[in-house]
Formats: sequence, structure tokens, C-alpha cells
Amino acid sequence: MSRDLHKIKKMWKIEYEEKINSSIESLWELISLPSNLELFHPFCRSNKAIKWSGENSIDELIYLNGLKYIRKFTKWEKKKGYSLFIGERNKGQSYVTWCIYKKKECLYLKISVYPYFLRNFPKIISYIPYKLIIIPALQSYLKSVVGGINYYLETKSITPKNYFGEHKWFS
Repeated sequence: MSRDLHKIKKMWKIEYEEKINSSIESLWELISLPSNLELFHPFCRSNKAIKWSGENSIDELIYLNGLKYIRKFTKWEKKKGYSLFIGERNKGQSYVTWCIYKKKECLYLKISVYPYFLRNFPKIISYIPYKLIIIPALQSYLKSVVGGINYYLETKSITPKNYFGEHKWFS
């Protein structure tokens, strides 16, 4: 693990996991498609694959509010998940993992985010904003993204924009 990734993993993380009403094969097929966010992400305006080949893939995510992020995939394990860095070009990058697993014969997807917000501040200074602003906002966001995956897998229809409500950072 690189020194930067080791430093990031020491930071606080925000996670959300949810039972997925599908098979591992269907879930993996969906989340590993190029431009997949256009199918299920409720805050995605567009998701263009720049380079799509599993590990080392790169794509561009444009949110409903016009914010443009680049995702760079660093780890790719078929039917298990992947890891990536996401952020605006030439700015701070958050580290994100998507993990598929079974618990008591049920399928789950867990997304973990190690946000770059406040990363360079001492924990004593960043604790209150992190707890009061960042955690609730990112958990709401992750809940909508995973909810959009379940919506798509259950209905075979594209998840409507802002389907679970608007998000103050991305809508």
C-alpha cells in the first residue's frame, strides 16, 4: 500500500451497506459496465468512460448540478468489488471502495468513502464539522446510490433523477 493510501485509510470513513435484491452476477454485471452510473445513480447527469478495462479504468461523472468528477480505479476484483479515487481534476481526491459480500445467505453491497474534506486539518479541529456535516451528507448520498442500484436491479428501469430526494451537494 502506498504511503498516501495508508495515510488516507487512517482518516475517518463514511460507509453505507444495504441488502441487494439480486444475484452476485447481476450486481457485478451492472456495476462493472462502462457508463454504469447513468443507469442507477440518482444524481448523475452523465457518466462517460474514458478508459474502461477493469483495473486502471477511468471515467467522468457529471452530477446534476454540473459538478464534474474523475474516477480512477485502482483495484478491480471480479464479483467482489473495486476501489477508486474520485474528485475534481487537479484537486483533492476521495478514496472509495465498493465491496460485494454475503451475510447469512443474503447479498450486500457496502460503499466506503474516505473523504478528502478536512483531511489536512488536525482531527481535533475537523471533528465537529465532520460529524455534523460530512457524515450525514455522505451517508444520505450513499444510501441514494445503493438504493438506485436496488431500484434498477428490481425494475430493470433507469433510476429517476433525485428519486430519493435532492442532495445539497450534487442535485
